[in-house]
Amino acid sequence: MELNQLKKKFEANKKPFRKFIEALEESEHKGVKKEAKAAEKEVWEEVNCLTCANCCKKMTPTLTKPDRKRIAGHLGITPKEFKKKYLVYDKEDDDWRMQQQPCVFLDSNTNKCTIYPVRPDDCAGFPHLTKTPLKSYIYIHKQNIEYCPATYRFVEKMMERIEISKG
Repeated sequence: MELNQLKKKFEANKKPFRKFIEALEESEHKGVKKEAKAAEKEVWEEVNCLTCANCCKKMTPTLTKPDRKRIAGHLGITPKEFKKKYLVYDKEDDDWRMQQQPCVFLDSNTNKCTIYPVRPDDCAGFPHLTKTPLKSYIYIHKQNIEYCPATYRFVEKMMERIEISKG
């Protein structure tokens, strides 16, 4: 899905998508985990992240202490040097994040991560489609559907599979 097309589809479907996600958060649907796994499998048959890399262009991961240490070692610098050169501290969320967007480690010609083997855990798990417990992480999809074609397709597929009772 082309990014301009995604943006238009998102704007047209924002309210029903977010309403569905909120209802799913509150629901007691028994088969949600099974349906999510099936939907995720289908999504990855349709979506190739290298055609997009919007997550690296528009979002910023949280970097844990092990992330910072691992990446700094890969770059041959100290974690302190890594923080100073690439990161900013977010006081509100008490997190370390990349200083700029797009990510400095994104190769814009190939949409590939130049530190892929040591990338932050947040990046490795993105877009967190079936992160468990699913109910505790489904809210993340509300923010990701705007930027991530995989998340958008995942929510579409979940809406096709699950009818949320209007309690």
